[in-house]
Amino acid sequence: MEERITKNGIDYVLIGDYYIPDLMLPEEERPIGKYGRMHREYLRENKPMLFNDLVLSCQLWTYLADIDEQAQDKLQVIISQMQKAESVTEKLKVDNQWEWIQRMGSIHNRAEEIILNEMIYV
Repeated sequence: MEERITKNGIDYVLIGDYYIPDLMLPEEERPIGKYGRMHREYLRENKPMLFNDLVLSCQLWTYLADIDEQAQDKLQVIISQMQKAESVTEKLKVDNQWEWIQRMGSIHNRAEEIILNEMIYV
């Protein structure tokens, strides 16, 4: 028996008495981050067909890394827009740190809720 064969464009390796597909996953170096992990769990629980399609096409990690980067970028944009709209400035930070912390926490929580509803749980 041959050690390697190719059928239908897939390479197979002989292991024992069986030919096993020799599949290689693409190298992805980017982390999936918080939002990527949250979206992965959402897909696994609520959209298993899409999840399985991404896994089988070896695109899941890249897809989740892209989602995470987009969510992080959009979060920063929303936070800066809310800061301007609510006049949360560096001057406030210098004058009253506790109020600045409270308002920034509120802004961050609201911005994250927007991200979760628009990008992660859809």
